[in-house]
Amino acid sequence: MPKMIVSIDGVVIKEVQLTKDRTTLGRRPYNDIVIDNLAVSGEHAVMQMSGTDVFLEDLNSTNGTYVNGKAIKKQQLQNGDTIEIGKYKIKFAHEGAADSVERTTVISAGAVVGSSEPSAALGSAAIKVMSGTAAGREVPLVKVVTTIGKPGVAVAAITRRPHGYVVALVEGTLKPTINGNPIGTDAVNLQHGDLLELAGTQMQFVQH
Repeated sequence: MPKMIVSIDGVVIKEVQLTKDRTTLGRRPYNDIVIDNLAVSGEHAVMQMSGTDVFLEDLNSTNGTYVNGKAIKKQQLQNGDTIEIGKYKIKFAHEGAADSVERTTVISAGAVVGSSEPSAALGSAAIKVMSGTAAGREVPLVKVVTTIGKPGVAVAAITRRPHGYVVALVEGTLKPTINGNPIGTDAVNLQHGDLLELAGTQMQFVQH
């Protein structure tokens, strides 16, 4: 099943499976893929599925739709194509092709790296909510990318990297803070015990 992987500045913020014949993308909340950014038109583009083929069509958007760096009106998408809309990059992936690549990677990583695999050394980490109605709750960071916050106010993404965890602002006008220092779209390393404040909620990064 084909899917769209949406990222900004290298941080993945959402993945959307293409299950319908027609999937719309734009800033307005009724779109199937909503990107809340002024560079994105209210109704920006549409993905149309015909059998296993997927066609991307620009809906006369203000800033245009680009595939692999070229402006398009309508184009069939191939596995691995990168769609660019404003600062956002959307990678088109066909599950069948992606699965075989992932399997190969796992086998080779196990054979070469063995027990000193970076992800194993990281251990588990979580975000502990310190204020508000959910105070005391721990959210384990089990995925490579975990998004936190309130869409439209402030959303941050915590990403697991080989050397540890980083946090960066994804969208919003209110900048989150880490230990009182504001953070932007550049990724900042997280240390055990760091205090994050985002959209009025205090959280603590903990590593076990």
